[in-house]
Amino acid sequence: MGATLLCEPGLFLLCTLLCSGHAQDAVLTIEPKWSSFFIGEFIVFKCDMNEGKDTDWLYKFNKDGRDFILYSEYKEHGSNITSTGDSGEYQCVGEMKISHDTKNSNTVSVTVLDKPRATLTAGTTIIPVGGSVTLTCSVQSSDGWKYEWFRRTQRTSEGKIRDQENRDIRVFQGGIYSCRGTRGNPVYYTDISDDVIIKKTRKFSNLV
Repeated sequence: MGATLLCEPGLFLLCTLLCSGHAQDAVLTIEPKWSSFFIGEFIVFKCDMNEGKDTDWLYKFNKDGRDFILYSEYKEHGSNITSTGDSGEYQCVGEMKISHDTKNSNTVSVTVLDKPRATLTAGTTIIPVGGSVTLTCSVQSSDGWKYEWFRRTQRTSEGKIRDQENRDIRVFQGGIYSCRGTRGNPVYYTDISDDVIIKKTRKFSNLV
């Protein structure tokens, strides 16, 4: 006697959903993925419908529930950040060209801060005989930074310290030091830090 398949109405609905599949929600992402942005940086919003081809859809971007970029065929939108007013909750909406069905994405929070100034600190400002001093460059409330370092003296003009991108460096020479942060593509620069004067101890003499 053949086996009989019994299917309750609820199980039938579950089976229908599993077998037919269910399109994923739209997804909005940003590049670069910084925790916060600064005035003058560049941000790219990217909207993925996760259904059909990219060319099947028209794309719209909203900010704080209002139209930011009207419908177009472009799933990506790049924008220069011009003020802290660019902070907000962003979302994209896709409309299928044939059926006119729409899908809403997740929201992405963007925080914009005023252009920062790098901060330079020194463990000590006096280099002992045969020793060194560690300098640290930092940028507030953010990530993804590399650093540029500069040195000058009362007799020489300022020059970039080559092959140094780290947050912390060791210096063996006296001088007037400064730094700034860089990140992104195109490259974004912070304001240069305040100067720190480092002096070196000479044997049997005063500091110079």
